[in-house]
Amino acid sequence: MSRTTDEKEVDPTVPERTREGRRRWEESAREAFVRRPPWKRDFTTVSGAPVEPLAAPDTLAGFDPERDLGWPGEYPYTRGVQPTMYRGKLWTMRQFAGYGTARQTNERFHYLLDHGQTGLSTAFHLPTLYGYDSDHEMARGEVGKCGVAVDSLADMEILFDRIDLGRVTTSMTINSTAPIALAMYLAVAEKHGTPWDRVGGTLQNDILKEYIAQKEYIFPPRPSMRLVTDQFSFCAKHVPRWNTISISGYHIREAGSTALQELAFTLRDGVEYVKYGLEAGMAVDDFAPRLSFFFNAHNDFFEEIAKYRAARRIWAKTMRDRFGAKDPRSLACRFHTQTAGCSLTAQQPFNNVVRTTIQALAGVLGGTNSLHTNSLDETLALPSDFAVKLALRTQQVIAHESGVANTADPLGGAYFVEEMTTRMERGCFDYFRRIDALGGMVEAIEAGFPQREIMDAAYAYQRAVDAKDKIVVGVNEFVEENEEPIETLYIDESVEEKQKADLAALKRSRDGKAVSSSLSALKQACADGRNVMPPLVEAVKTYATVGEISDVMREVFATYEEPAVF
Repeated sequence: MSRTTDEKEVDPTVPERTREGRRRWEESAREAFVRRPPWKRDFTTVSGAPVEPLAAPDTLAGFDPERDLGWPGEYPYTRGVQPTMYRGKLWTMRQFAGYGTARQTNERFHYLLDHGQTGLSTAFHLPTLYGYDSDHEMARGEVGKCGVAVDSLADMEILFDRIDLGRVTTSMTINSTAPIALAMYLAVAEKHGTPWDRVGGTLQNDILKEYIAQKEYIFPPRPSMRLVTDQFSFCAKHVPRWNTISISGYHIREAGSTALQELAFTLRDGVEYVKYGLEAGMAVDDFAPRLSFFFNAHNDFFEEIAKYRAARRIWAKTMRDRFGAKDPRSLACRFHTQTAGCSLTAQQPFNNVVRTTIQALAGVLGGTNSLHTNSLDETLALPSDFAVKLALRTQQVIAHESGVANTADPLGGAYFVEEMTTRMERGCFDYFRRIDALGGMVEAIEAGFPQREIMDAAYAYQRAVDAKDKIVVGVNEFVEENEEPIETLYIDESVEEKQKADLAALKRSRDGKAVSSSLSALKQACADGRNVMPPLVEAVKTYATVGEISDVMREVFATYEEPAVF
């Protein structure tokens, strides 16, 4: 049990009758708290944060509803970035999709749109993410396996065949090669006759979290940051509806961080991008309105809700007080949420439907603007049609049957939620101070600070699972022997052969001189410090490939090798 009322410092803002009520309750519950309950050994969050046995008015001593809570659509946006929240517009239902060839993924896109999905989300295979073509030695065995194979504009044209890019928004999960993907997407829109100022969507483009967690980087941090800010300035002028970055805590959490570390490192990455944008000569309100975020939704229901609410408050305060932003859109933390892939289990996979539902509901109650629900089989393979449709139906049931969309921030003012939200905020700003003391997030990454913090948190969680302090149903408790395997999606090796054959045919048919000229112009722009986006768009239009473009950048920027972290 926590400290009693008598042991805590007396807060003069708490009425005596509340303090007396606390003492009375603690006395009545004292005996029960002495005994360890038979069903649970650890009353902490998934992240290991302590949880008080009861939240009450004295838990929120010093809490000011006008200052700390506010109103939906108003600073500090704790209760949401839109005045009416889901009553005015539901979150975007955006199922992650991408596998095999561009044609196969295009068929999955249409399948999802036909079943009520409202936005597209594209997964690229590893060779594209690392800047290799499908015929490269490094791509062997990986073509189309964990995302769609995209080698050139020809693939991107097929990927978005019969899809109106002026009506449907698209999210693309890609980072080191993000400017190439953006250039291809804009070239496809142009071929469709869609003006760039009508094109909407989001590019992940978050290179800092690659160094921290996911490790799909190519170039060193500083030239990589230059590519990010080039996209900021280009899209501010030419693609005003495009979210130029989705600053991602998702992969930080998947690597084993706590909820607080996910929140703090993600938002501090955002601070770093703003800092680099300003150093590149842009005004904060010219690019900050198009910054967006991407968070994980894990199993601890209230911890996740508090994390999302704190994120909005922290970002609003930081943009106003640290950077002097004036545009309300610069202060509003808009974010996508994906349920936790690391929480899915291969054992008893249908339990994953329940986990995903809890996580998705936390995202909605936390005010997410966009949501992906994982499929029950995603821990085993890319999702099947059946599993991905069930995941989409999970969102639709929450939206249309649960009633949670009827009112904005329905948990606002709840003692427990507000206490956890404030605790998240304080912990986040403490991490900010530690990272600032190191010189910034780039310097902290180079020193291995966030990597070590995540490593320690992941180790602590695994020890708790191994000791059964944390129960994972079907894994370390309630285990079943001799489970029947479920049918999963399999990507045939013929996909690689077809992709390589199509790429070879493309290289034979394209204008080689135009490709060489465009790559030369791109190389010069990289070396001269000019914005890379205009020559990139021209290069992809000649059907220069992802690998060829990446090789030009490797030649100018070099590649990055991470220092060992212990």
